Amino acid sequence: MKSLRNSVQLIGNIGNDIKFQTFDSGTALAKFPLATSEYYRNNKGEKVEETQWHNIVAWGKTAEYINQSLKKGQQVALKGQIKYNSYESKDGIKRYSCDIVCNEFIRLTKEEAPF
Repeated sequence: MKSLRNSVQLIGNIGNDIKFQTFDSGTALAKFPLATSEYYRNNKGEKVEETQWHNIVAWGKTAEYINQSLKKGQQVALKGQIKYNSYESKDGIKRYSCDIVCNEFIRLTKEEAPF
């Protein structure tokens, strides 16, 4: 049960190109937005889509694999942890962000034939 304490599983579509960088230490970082959608019917019986955007962050080998195998528009399933951050903006205002730190992923979009 220890692994359930801070565990997130998402299936969604990658919203932008992967932002990838390698630091001087050799550590790799990959970031991308992920859109997840839920569907329901409102009180008029109309189908409504509600989309949430998540900031995905991956480190090390996982980041390298993401950079090599994922791209904008693809559907992916991932598992990770929620990480809350706080920082001070240029104008001195304290800001907060929420990231999903990806530990595992599976690309769900099939590769298209090159012809």
